[in-house]
Amino acid sequence: MVRAIVGANWGDEGKGKMTDLLGGKSDVVVRFQGGANAGHTIINEYGKFALHLLPSGVFRQSTTNIIAQGVALNLERLFAELDGLLKAGVPHPRLLISDRAQIVMPYHILFDRLEEERLGKNSFGSTKSGIAPFYSDKYLKIGLQVCEIFEDQPLLERLTALCEVKNASLEAVYHSSERLDPKALYDSLCSYRERLRPLIGDTALFLHQAVRAGKDILLEGQLGALKDPDNGIYPFTTSSSPLAGFASVGAAGIPPHAIRQIITVVKAYSSAVGAGAFVSELSGEQARELRDRGGDGGEYGATTGRPRRVGWLDTVATRYGCMLQGTTDVALSLIDVLGYLDDIPVCTAYEIDGRMTRDFPVTPLLNRAKPVYTTLPGWKCNLRGIRRFEDLPENARRYVEFVEREIGCPVTYISNGPHREDIIYR
Repeated sequence: MVRAIVGANWGDEGKGKMTDLLGGKSDVVVRFQGGANAGHTIINEYGKFALHLLPSGVFRQSTTNIIAQGVALNLERLFAELDGLLKAGVPHPRLLISDRAQIVMPYHILFDRLEEERLGKNSFGSTKSGIAPFYSDKYLKIGLQVCEIFEDQPLLERLTALCEVKNASLEAVYHSSERLDPKALYDSLCSYRERLRPLIGDTALFLHQAVRAGKDILLEGQLGALKDPDNGIYPFTTSSSPLAGFASVGAAGIPPHAIRQIITVVKAYSSAVGAGAFVSELSGEQARELRDRGGDGGEYGATTGRPRRVGWLDTVATRYGCMLQGTTDVALSLIDVLGYLDDIPVCTAYEIDGRMTRDFPVTPLLNRAKPVYTTLPGWKCNLRGIRRFEDLPENARRYVEFVEREIGCPVTYISNGPHREDIIYR
């Protein structure tokens, strides 16, 4: 069976725990898009980890972990992450990297930083991981695939031509004195050859064969539906599609009809990193308290460490995100965080130019939207340790049932703590 775990909103929904949990039931776990610009936090018997490029199945010795061709592959970050796991006592995972995956180069990170500095107060809130420049080069057809690392003269020639163009941009557009050296870039890429060689292969063929053999395959999405560049809060989106449907492209070998279950993670409140419309966002003391109570150690980016924007659950945005994902099951995460509240507001509609709507609008209208709240009673107790839905306080059950009705998808999993076992199956 092929299943996907994806996000309904702006990312940071708690997908890492779900992929870690279901990874134990999977023969293969696949990363199919994005790069080191977002992380999944996982807590298990080895410790607490923030994974950025490695699939969340790396803690399971029986699982094959795939970094597919749709991923933006930063080699330095990949091996630093892998070494961090090994240092913590995690056995070396079974890892296969697509020979067609493209490489995030140092100049992608440089241009990302320079562009954010150029935009100033109008910046996109980038993590400065090089993702937008990487995907720009990919679709300009000047990116570098992993397989090219092993070609001596062609690689150096490609880098020489690339550096000529990039250096011209550095001077003319950004007025920067920095210059790229093709030989230094060549030597850096070649330094990864021996460590990469046993890890790379034809992941499309591997996945095709795994599907035909009836293997359990888990597709691991990064960020959330509202960050999709075609359907999200453009231009404040990511640069690859975080939708489950994109997995058949970013992880070729898995046909669309093979994806039988799409588990969409929805946080019991809302959070976001980066700029862009966020209708139910809180500020001041309310935001500070929710942020500090959220997650495991607070709502701070797994990649950047910067404070996440937080707000009440937005069912308008969530219903739209679940529609985009093709959701079959919802995993409601971090419900335990809300136990301190007497009353819990939920955004159930928007007011735009004096008119009420329950439909998620395009960006210009979204920027003028005001939240319309329905307030539910809180449960004022700690939910951790509860393993059955029937044992939750009545108001917590009502909250789950209300969310389910509003978004129109069944809530099958309820996460009530940071650990793998803190889960309620419904």
